[in-house]
Amino acid sequence: QEQLVQAGGGLVQPGGSLRVSCKVPGHRGPNYAIVWFRQAPGKEREGISCLATSDDSTYYSDSVKGRFAISRDKTKRTVYLQMDSLKPEDTAVYYCAGDFPDRGPCGSWYYDPSIFSSWGQGTQVTVSS
Repeated sequence: QEQLVQAGGGLVQPGGSLRVSCKVPGHRGPNYAIVWFRQAPGKEREGISCLATSDDSTYYSDSVKGRFAISRDKTKRTVYLQMDSLKPEDTAVYYCAGDFPDRGPCGSWYYDPSIFSSWGQGTQVTVSS
């Protein structure tokens, strides 16, 4: 059990952009997976993107594909989620979850919150006019 540190998010109008970040503790070693989830009121926690360092694989849910991009700064041990063309339905609390080490290539199979024991504190993203 360990905490990840999130930053970013905020309030934007539809069509705007935001970025959220997730800093990985240094003692966890060089290989890891970070999975981004979001949860809106009344809805289940939804996996939306994944990055695994061992094979540099990434994955996106259909709801964000083409609009969001996941990346990392290796030196800073920080994973970013760039969110463009934001829609009101993107409004949610965004969480990063870590897997140490990564279990394999990213895919929809990773979008199961129950397998993660390390989480960020959550960051609000609000898209509204």
